[in-house]
Amino acid sequence: MYPEADDLSEYLVSDAIIDWQNPNVLQKALELTKSLSDDVAKAICLYEWVRDTIPHSNDAGIDIVTCTANEVLQHGTGICFAKSHLLAALLRAVNIPAGFCYQVLRLDPPVDNEPVLHGFNAIYITTIAKWIRVDARGNTNGINAQFSLKKEQLAFAMDPLADEFIYETIFAAPVSSVVNRLKMYNIVSELWLDLPQSL
Repeated sequence: MYPEADDLSEYLVSDAIIDWQNPNVLQKALELTKSLSDDVAKAICLYEWVRDTIPHSNDAGIDIVTCTANEVLQHGTGICFAKSHLLAALLRAVNIPAGFCYQVLRLDPPVDNEPVLHGFNAIYITTIAKWIRVDARGNTNGINAQFSLKKEQLAFAMDPLADEFIYETIFAAPVSSVVNRLKMYNIVSELWLDLPQSL
């Protein structure tokens, strides 16, 4: 995997989607990490909080589409992309560079055998000068995604024989195909039938 931008400050930006300068998002990030001193502990804390406390909308049967970090925090739910937006915002709020990764899945799609895009995060750990990938989509139905500095453990294993793959780029901002789709729908059940299939 490789970062899209060489300048780590690109992975700390607050914008319309990763709106970490929103007081709600900033306050939550500081509140969750206030007793922690190093980047790894903060990153683990924020990752596990988004993974375990913010349910995936489809798992929870919550029919609202969220997109911005603040929307996910306010409504307490989001699909994989939205959860990755919140996690990136919380990390950036405590000065930890975070980006966006995507994979194409065929074995767990909402529509039979149609490819579907799945989103998660990459985090830059300054103390070891290394990017790691993490997936905060939520550990339900046998999924066991974990934070690890040594052995990557994402939500979905890749099957190259099924044309499943991970894009190697670490994007500094969510890709437009994802943002546009989240903005296009208000209810998850409609979005679910029209998820992006690729970048």
